[in-house]
Amino acid sequence: MSVKKDWDERAGLIALHQLQGVGWHTLNKMVQAGWEPDRRMTEREGTRLVEAGVPGKTVDRIREKWTPDFVRRVIKELDRREIIPLTLWDSTYPQMLKELSQPPWVLYVKGDSSLLSGPCLAVVGTRKPSSYGKQATHSLSENLAAQGWVIVSGMAAGVDGEAHRAALDAGGKTVAVLGSGVDVVYPKHHRSLYQEILKRGAACSEMPPGTQPHPGLFPQRNRVISGLSFGSLVVEAAERSGSLITADFSMEQGREVFAVPGPITSENSRGTNRLIQQGAKSVLQAEDVLEEFPYLTQLRPVMEAEDPLPELGESEKELLSLFTESPVAVDALAEKSERPIGEIHQHLLSLQVKGYIRQLPGAQFIKV
Repeated sequence: MSVKKDWDERAGLIALHQLQGVGWHTLNKMVQAGWEPDRRMTEREGTRLVEAGVPGKTVDRIREKWTPDFVRRVIKELDRREIIPLTLWDSTYPQMLKELSQPPWVLYVKGDSSLLSGPCLAVVGTRKPSSYGKQATHSLSENLAAQGWVIVSGMAAGVDGEAHRAALDAGGKTVAVLGSGVDVVYPKHHRSLYQEILKRGAACSEMPPGTQPHPGLFPQRNRVISGLSFGSLVVEAAERSGSLITADFSMEQGREVFAVPGPITSENSRGTNRLIQQGAKSVLQAEDVLEEFPYLTQLRPVMEAEDPLPELGESEKELLSLFTESPVAVDALAEKSERPIGEIHQHLLSLQVKGYIRQLPGAQFIKV
């Protein structure tokens, strides 16, 4: 005799994942103990879970809150906010991620979720790159994205943000893996970058929506960055840099590790130089990465003709989109774009030289 289901098992897992105290290890213990995700938990099942090592308080919370109404509300709210939940049981769940020893039970995505199953390459590095690091990140990421690679990074300040922008500059695709809920922008000054990534790429997180960033979440985030990717490219990293954790995960997962060499006198290059000593492939140009994956025949180079403003960088396009027919002040542009004044001035100068705007008296500019 079949037992009546209270809800779909996929919906049950997604809703349960929202509850405090229900993380990867708790879910693993529950599955191992024969937990049924498609119906309410009985007292007998709760006792069995406690015996399997699930804390009693967590079991009590599940029995109290995990109801048909709660499950419906969770699914409806995710749909309203255009958050796509991918569970480990879904056929659309990224195959590369399934190969991990501890793949996320649920992955929350905003944007184009299909990109997570594409030819992904992680590009990571320090939050405080040198000018050399910024240039190397932008050049390599832009060229790799133009060849059809999906650039994956953590949307942190520094190398991560530069990698995402470079991929967008190339008209390519990029995925941001967040150390917070997929709806929580961190750092805050990357809000405009985040919005652009959602339009032309994707953001994802294994943390439930609304989760605030916390230092303990970033190593977990790093394993997803490497887990989605065929390999990880580290551009600049000190010897104790968090980006080296991503490289370590790549090695553990049997993926390729690449590193950009740097001056032996540079603190930011000690980590990458050490990786090369330990066997990571030294990367001087995008071709050094491409030649390691001759079997990826599905890569499709980005067509430059598709870009209506090919001579503008992504940051310049973002700034130009803020102009209307009326003059606009520098302070107003900085407030709208949430970018530093110094960076705004650099882009304004570039837009003037290229003939897209002109300066008016009183530090105001107008679109030509």
